[in-house]
Amino acid sequence: MDYKQKRMKQLLGNFFFRLAIVLLLFACLLTLLVGSYWLWAVICFFILCLSVKWLYRLYIQNIHNIELLLEAVDNNDATIRFNEHTDYSKESYVNQMLNRIATILYNTKQNIAQREKYYELILNFVDTAVVVLNHKGFVYQKNKEALRLLELNVFVNVKQLNKVSLQLMQAFQDIMPGESKQVQLNNERGTMNLLLKASSITIKNEELKIIAFNDIQTELDENEIDSWIHLIRILTHEIMNSLTPITSLSESLLRQQHTENEIVKQGLETINSTGQGLIAFVSSYRKLTRIPSPTPSLFYIRPFLERMILLAQHQLDCSNISIQIQKADKELIVYADENLISQVVINLLKNAVQAVESNSNGVIVINAYCDKQERVVIEISNNGARIPLDISQQIFIPFFTTKENGNGVGLSVSKHIMRLSNGSLKLSPYRTENSFTTFVLTFN
Repeated sequence: MDYKQKRMKQLLGNFFFRLAIVLLLFACLLTLLVGSYWLWAVICFFILCLSVKWLYRLYIQNIHNIELLLEAVDNNDATIRFNEHTDYSKESYVNQMLNRIATILYNTKQNIAQREKYYELILNFVDTAVVVLNHKGFVYQKNKEALRLLELNVFVNVKQLNKVSLQLMQAFQDIMPGESKQVQLNNERGTMNLLLKASSITIKNEELKIIAFNDIQTELDENEIDSWIHLIRILTHEIMNSLTPITSLSESLLRQQHTENEIVKQGLETINSTGQGLIAFVSSYRKLTRIPSPTPSLFYIRPFLERMILLAQHQLDCSNISIQIQKADKELIVYADENLISQVVINLLKNAVQAVESNSNGVIVINAYCDKQERVVIEISNNGARIPLDISQQIFIPFFTTKENGNGVGLSVSKHIMRLSNGSLKLSPYRTENSFTTFVLTFN
């Protein structure tokens, strides 16, 4: 038998010894009362009272110490300590055990708290947004990605989503475990397609609903771009294979000395010039499939934008147009391929100039800053005519153009460059207080 077991046996023996004395005194008191030994009965009663008080005091003291222990654990108080060096050895040992219990309980609570913090950190590093709700709509848990997508700083109840989107709030309330729902959400950052998936878990007899959701708009855009690139590669390959022999043959026939028939000559010249024009036309679409891989490096945004403005003013007629940098910190740096990004900015400036060239007071404003997610953002805005909603949903589609001499490649190439640069290019939704058309470049 080890030391701890011996000490426990001594404590139990001490308690039963006190209890036995009380019972023995009580039995003696009854015997003396029956035998009418009043004096001895009074003395025995007095001793019995002292013994009961003695036992009761031990009980109350232990209960009080246990209460102090539990309160300390509830309040995360690790300083609670009971005196282990009393004159009474039995009490010292009880206090030693209480101190040990306090240490074990506090360490267990700390381990649970650290584990919860660990899981919370993991949850915040996950790219998928996660929200945990109860049946009343109260939020038990959420991660940073959920707050970012919902654009909320505090999220405690699903009814808060009413300010974000009534459709989204309804989807959160109605989705059942095992179901998936897709919700389109429009905000200042553009259009998001949120894919919601739900599951459930029961904790402490309460069923909780876990909703995971992602913005799949980027994935849809990438799949769409990949499809267009694949289609363009096939079409340009087939068209070039057909056109090249025709133009080459027409040139060979025109070089023949015996081509004296004027009608035949004119026909061959028409075939040749048309073929050359078609080859040039098809070559312009090859830009979308032949963008070189980015070679990123660090460069300062403000001097880069100043160079782009000078280049645009040199290439385009900007005599009645004001191009200005409204906000761009001198220390703002981005990590990207400067040559490729310059193509994007020049193309957006060119489109902006064309949008405001008919205005007598055309204005193009450029802003560059870091957003809440510490991403570098460049906004190029103009006060030209607004882009209609139906057209704004198609402007990034290859071949789509509203310009008489346009080929519908510029914005598609620009968006593809930003995608290769681990960024994005979007048209910002119009706001009632701002009539500017704004294209937003975001570098992740």
